[in-house]
Amino acid sequence: MTYLLVLLILVGLYIILASSFDLVIGHAGLISIAHPAFFAIGAYASGLLALDLGWPPLVAIPVATLLAAASSVLVSLPALRVSGDYLMIASLGFQLGLIELIKNLQFSGGSGGLSNIPPLVKGNVSPLTYAGLVLVSAAVVVWLIRRIMRSDYGRAVTALRDDETAAAMLGRDPIWIKVWVIALASGIAGYAGALYAHYFRFVTPEQFDILQSAALLTMVVVGGIRTTWGPIIGALLLETVPQLITYLNLPPNILGPAQGLLFTTLVLAFMFFRPSGLVSGSAAWRGSEPLEVVNVRRS
Repeated sequence: MTYLLVLLILVGLYIILASSFDLVIGHAGLISIAHPAFFAIGAYASGLLALDLGWPPLVAIPVATLLAAASSVLVSLPALRVSGDYLMIASLGFQLGLIELIKNLQFSGGSGGLSNIPPLVKGNVSPLTYAGLVLVSAAVVVWLIRRIMRSDYGRAVTALRDDETAAAMLGRDPIWIKVWVIALASGIAGYAGALYAHYFRFVTPEQFDILQSAALLTMVVVGGIRTTWGPIIGALLLETVPQLITYLNLPPNILGPAQGLLFTTLVLAFMFFRPSGLVSGSAAWRGSEPLEVVNVRRS
């Protein structure tokens, strides 16, 4: 029973991550692969604030969320001012650099990881209660993203994705809208990281590497890009299927590459044979609903 509840917690966390990642790569059309880096910032920041400074986790979590959002601005703003293509390069460099930095910092636990992170509240929270908290958080995140993308601001984000020049002519600032979207998604990822840290109470740099980027991309593409249910189904599928691989009792040096190969194969297969993903579909690459740029109002 505990195993199933822990799996449910992981599914909820990855619903949060996949939905926020879809906000960037799907709704905004920005190619950034550093989402696990902000997941790591939230986990390490909240863990260190609670462990070293004695902050209550309920205070450390929102601070870590804001820190993850703020750090994304430092990455996205310079890259987007040069060219949108540079965002992918900057995000990759940021993720790789952050992982190496964490590995070489003594106060973060180095390559051995950060352990003994305080639980969310004094006295361990039962897996059932924590699973409820994570699932409620996931539902709120999904609802928030849906509300934003159906608002005037969301239509502006879609307009920038479809035709940045036309949207800019209507008075929208493309750079700051993109920065805001990335900051929101990164803050959500940081929140997921903080929840992860205070439940499992142990984090290592390897948990936030490029394999995590591949996993999130797979969840979004397989589930259905720019849809509400797509990231949810993708997270559920991609968190449960790899568990079946563990029952094959493969050695660790084969298990990791096998999961990475699974993610890569699924992404390529769906992009070629069903680019709309499991959740429909035909308009997935064009946006979740018809959009006329002329309807975008000035903010």
